Amino acid sequence: MALRTIREYGDDVLARPCKEIKEVTPRIRELVDDMLETMYDANGVGLAAPQVGILKRLVVIDVSPEGDQPLIMINPVILETDGEQTGYEGCLSLPGKSGIVTRPNYVKAKAYDLDMNEYIVEGEELLARAICHELDHLDGHMYVEKVEGELVNNEDLTAPDDDEE
Repeated sequence: MALRTIREYGDDVLARPCKEIKEVTPRIRELVDDMLETMYDANGVGLAAPQVGILKRLVVIDVSPEGDQPLIMINPVILETDGEQTGYEGCLSLPGKSGIVTRPNYVKAKAYDLDMNEYIVEGEELLARAICHELDHLDGHMYVEKVEGELVNNEDLTAPDDDEE
């Protein structure tokens, strides 16, 4: 496993659509391992292959509190959405920034695992947001296209210390 360089906003690869994965090769397995290591190292909850420069339809997500329940999604497709949630969203490809984005509160998606077995995943709240966010990357889109208002610096979002007035 190795850390990969996360491509940042403005890099052309982030604006390009990704190609479907036809089979899981040893290189794809290595890419998944590297993406998980890179995502965890950057304290992220999701990472799409184009964010590490690979134009393949692959995302990894882990919204578990312990960060030990990775979701690997090959060729994912959103089947159904419902509801609405609005909140701050950030991206490893735009470090230090966040913006208010409205996403579905519920998502049902289809994907393939590392053995190319199809599965369905349903998620609400953070998982729904992460699935939508990461799948946007696969089509060459970033959350900044959906931001309501201005991007803000993440340090401006932190709560003041208890002793501050």
